[in-house]
Amino acid sequence: MIYEIAIVAKDDLNESQLKDVSMMIHEVAKAYDGEVTIEDDWGSLKLAQPTSNGSDRGRYLYFQYKANNLANVEIARRIRISEGILRHLIVRLGEDADLDKISKAYKTPFSKKYKGSVTDSIESEGEINLEKDRKKFARGRACWFKAKSVTADWKDPKTYQWLMNEFGKISPARVSSISRKHQRFANAAIKRARNIGLASIFTNRIASER
Repeated sequence: MIYEIAIVAKDDLNESQLKDVSMMIHEVAKAYDGEVTIEDDWGSLKLAQPTSNGSDRGRYLYFQYKANNLANVEIARRIRISEGILRHLIVRLGEDADLDKISKAYKTPFSKKYKGSVTDSIESEGEINLEKDRKKFARGRACWFKAKSVTADWKDPKTYQWLMNEFGKISPARVSSISRKHQRFANAAIKRARNIGLASIFTNRIASER
């Protein structure tokens, strides 16, 4: 099975400590019949919302790996006993047979190496204004996600931030006109982004470098 994990480490960890976190993911994946396929350092980001202990910045580390489900149990156990990790998020991406497809599809505006958004190709087609384009679909009572063959992804705020109002409330399908299926995907993406500190619960703020 293919999984992804995002780890928010304390912003003051040194390179040696960050390397230890990376080595831990590699070791566990290998121990459970797998391997890390993508490793990405998003750098230090200002959290969309401070943690319960007052931390407002974190060092984001991202990994995609192939392993059996027991690897996730061991990773979670090691993270719980680590004092240098603030948050983590593990998501199942697909079957081993989909590895190449999943790896090639990875992009996020938070990355330097894999920087981008799935909406980039849409905007490049005739210089489309995404905001106006989405409003057009809402007026026509059509699902923008379905029409553009896009799915909301917690790593890509351009796919879901437009569904959050200034108070952080998620727009219902009767307002956005997206399908029930894509409403579920968007809800899940936003909740995951909130859990990992990329999106705020109370505003439409997104994590940033400053």
